[in-house]
Amino acid sequence: MDDRDKHSLHSTLRENIIEHLFVGAVLQRLWQRDVVDAEILKSEFDAGGYDLVLTCKNVTRHIQLKVSRVGGKRSDVNVSMRLADKPSGCVIWITVDDELDFREFRLFAGAPGSSLPDISQMKVVKHTKGDAQGKKNDRLGHRLVSKKHFQSTDDLGHLLTLLLGSEIWP
Repeated sequence: MDDRDKHSLHSTLRENIIEHLFVGAVLQRLWQRDVVDAEILKSEFDAGGYDLVLTCKNVTRHIQLKVSRVGGKRSDVNVSMRLADKPSGCVIWITVDDELDFREFRLFAGAPGSSLPDISQMKVVKHTKGDAQGKKNDRLGHRLVSKKHFQSTDDLGHLLTLLLGSEIWP
């Protein structure tokens, strides 16, 4: 099986692996900086628009994770409007290579303590499957957020500074 097929056919497994690797890497990096009062909670399902909740000292982030592979054609991601209702909601879009090593982190977020930037005027997402007539209806609670709206870094430490602020992560 070639790598593209493997990523496509096993995308749910890949996303679960990336989530576990990301949580472990974040906690490891915090540990290395003597930050031990952090919590990461996992949502059992995506009704609130987020996958993880990261709390570190006085900053709480509701995080929606997205994953794509190096060389992938994806130029935008679906973001739930409900994420804007959460304290410091954000989207972390992780790019991985075929071995699932992190290659890039993209962050769509306000400053720590601030709401998700307004996405209400962005393009409405369409359902991936059509109805009985083949029409793909709008998903009114979701918007397409383009890659250009994300801050990009290949360094997890820099991502943590953007997420938590320089007071927590200098």
